[in-house]
Amino acid sequence: MNMIEKRRRMRGQGGFTLIELLVVIAILGVLAGVVVFAIGGINDNSKESACKIEKRTLQTAFQAYRANSASNGQYPTGYNQLVPGFLESAPDTAKWTTSFAAAPAAAPTLTGVGQCAGI
Repeated sequence: MNMIEKRRRMRGQGGFTLIELLVVIAILGVLAGVVVFAIGGINDNSKESACKIEKRTLQTAFQAYRANSASNGQYPTGYNQLVPGFLESAPDTAKWTTSFAAAPAAAPTLTGVGQCAGI
């Protein structure tokens, strides 16, 4: 097969038409829109998960303090008893309000504030 015959065969095979390109661009635009809306909810879910984990951590610290032999089965009456032995630092007061019971035998109550409200 010589070069002239190859050129004649390829002459009918052009590139993509304008319509085909527009359809592909429209499909990509729709997919991009779906992805943007799907990612938007991930940030809210991550904040909620972080609050749940932080609450569990605080509750575990309360229980660990109570299980400690030096506490005689009592719960802490303030964060100063938990830091640094059970927590690295006191929790953020913008996220949590803690009501320590007057009787150390009762567990402290955690209440979510701000972004952790309702957790």
